[in-house]
Amino acid sequence: MADEFNMSMRKFLKQVGVTSQQEIEKAARDSGKSGPFEAKVVLTVDGLDLEHVVTGTINGSPE
Repeated sequence: MADEFNMSMRKFLKQVGVTSQQEIEKAARDSGKSGPFEAKVVLTVDGLDLEHVVTGTINGSPE
């Protein structure tokens, strides 16, 4: 059971990472601006009392 949970969670987090990177790169290219950009991700999970916030700075440009 724990293996199934871990594999499912890793698959979800990989999808979040890949799609988030693509969206950030596209938005930065479309804006024509270069960083630094202040970023924030808020993770919530239905059915769990969870709100996890991650903040950070993205420097440079995607080109």
